[in-house]
Amino acid sequence: MTTQPRRSKITPEREQEFYEAALDLLREDGYEALTMEGVAARSRCGKSTLYRQWGTKQRLIAAALHGTRCARLADIDTGTLEGDLRAMARSAAQFSGRDTSLMHALGHAVLQNPELLRALRETLVEPEVAAINGVVRRAVERGEIAPDNPAVEFVAVQLSGVIRARPILEGRPADEAYLTRFIEASILPALAPRQGSALG
Repeated sequence: MTTQPRRSKITPEREQEFYEAALDLLREDGYEALTMEGVAARSRCGKSTLYRQWGTKQRLIAAALHGTRCARLADIDTGTLEGDLRAMARSAAQFSGRDTSLMHALGHAVLQNPELLRALRETLVEPEVAAINGVVRRAVERGEIAPDNPAVEFVAVQLSGVIRARPILEGRPADEAYLTRFIEASILPALAPRQGSALG
């Protein structure tokens, strides 16, 4: 039976400092090199505080992922498919490098730790996919996309994939200009009504 760490009283502001320190070190050094001692030094506290609050670095990182979650794409709704996708490109580009380095740092660890995998999916992957799917769904409802367009299924995979893939393939983040070109060349043409189709 695993004993849960005893929670101490830490202000929300101080908790955020611990989370940011942990995630910054994770991006810089990778998961294996990350230690509670290193987080304590970066955040200027005693390591006993971290152990008392979270118990293990796995729990600290999972809590940090949840605690720093930000709905970056969820509120985008310009009224048109093209406007929404361009707005997503602007927003996603701001965090592309940081999110990609975070996912790379956790790459091997999440395969061995279900708690970390769940936290990564819930905080980064699932909100992003849900926001993209929401944009596509609203475009279908407005009549901009044919309901039976087979490309609809792949929009979230394409856009999320290119954000993660460019740093690996080209060594550069997926900036706004790159994402906009990708949207214009790959996503919008695939979603455009086919010749002779009726959108009701």
